[in-house]
Amino acid sequence: MTSTSAPATEPAPIAACTVSRDVQNFDLLIEDMEAILGESWGDLGFEEALPFLSQPDAAHLEFIAMAIDAIDEPDLAKLSAIITGAKARGVKVVLIAEDVTPAALHQLLRNGADEFVPYPLPEGELAAAVERMRRPAQAVTQETTQKKVKLKGDGDGVLIAVQSLAGGAGASTLATNLAYELVTLPKNKTPRVCLIDLGLQFGSVATYLDLPRRESVLELLSDTDSMDSESFAQALVSFEEKLQVFTSPAEILPLDMLSPPDVKKLLDVAREHFDYVIVDMPGCLVNWTETVLTEAQVYFAMVELDMRSAQNTLRLKKALMSEDLPFDKLRFILNRAPKFTDLQGKARVKRMADSLGIALDVQFPDGGKVVMQACDHGLPLANHAAKNPLRKEISKLAASLLALGNSDAEAA
Repeated sequence: MTSTSAPATEPAPIAACTVSRDVQNFDLLIEDMEAILGESWGDLGFEEALPFLSQPDAAHLEFIAMAIDAIDEPDLAKLSAIITGAKARGVKVVLIAEDVTPAALHQLLRNGADEFVPYPLPEGELAAAVERMRRPAQAVTQETTQKKVKLKGDGDGVLIAVQSLAGGAGASTLATNLAYELVTLPKNKTPRVCLIDLGLQFGSVATYLDLPRRESVLELLSDTDSMDSESFAQALVSFEEKLQVFTSPAEILPLDMLSPPDVKKLLDVAREHFDYVIVDMPGCLVNWTETVLTEAQVYFAMVELDMRSAQNTLRLKKALMSEDLPFDKLRFILNRAPKFTDLQGKARVKRMADSLGIALDVQFPDGGKVVMQACDHGLPLANHAAKNPLRKEISKLAASLLALGNSDAEAA
């Protein structure tokens, strides 16, 4: 009598591996790997990773998830060798990092890591990173071969920075709409305008203009030493074939990943190829804020008529003056200012300006819910609500900047 027992099924091939000192230190990573891959993944120590990559069991390996923390930083050479070995065998690398210095992170990204996700893992971020790495090569190639921005390196562009001194004061809205007004207002010669979002963690310019965040942005920021006009152009995205935008990265990055020389080089390349460069700054001071402040011809500081804006202005004034930095270069803009008929509100504005020792000559009205609706739809106010009072004031500001730029050009 012959046996009718079913043949044993072969285990599914290993599709991915975690590589860490001890994966138990990254329990959220274990959960996410199980959710994404089921049982088709394994775990390796740093010493085991390179030998395993040479074995037949690694033939179906899609990616490795390298999880590191501050304790692993002295072993950067070993970690870099693992990344290089994986890339040589066509295996993608996603870097999971907790409490790692920007310098170490910068080096590992330059050595070939495809994706970076901070730890603790944000909800769905690892799955999104894996999905991006799994995109067919054709899709990746399509991004890099899209109509590339043609740059003309004969300029010395005006650098305009915009920063909120309180959350929600409207800096990103101003930066986005001001840049668009600068390229649409002139009837004759349209200036070349570049909008740069330096909110490396939660920059929203891409959202406000409904633009994709290119992988080439992270590549460029990770290796500014080799940045040139070609790589900078590759990172730009066009809006309506008029405005060129350098979006924030798709991943959340440490704000101090960039050094002052990195930011200066980025700004220098942009100013070389554009007439106006608008920089949307993060809502905090970082080690390269001084670089932007020093380089900018105009530095707009957005405030509102409230106590937090007043207190933050005083703190900023004290910080800049203690470091001998040009506080006078800041041009304050009061957003959501009182209406013309609100005499009591007008008096509050004057008292606030006098007590802080600043000028609030530029005052924007409250644009209402329409402003946020335009941002959510990825449209400038000029396209979504051209008659909105806020849009009219931003247009006036753009016109004054254009007139000033033209007068300077004529004088030169």
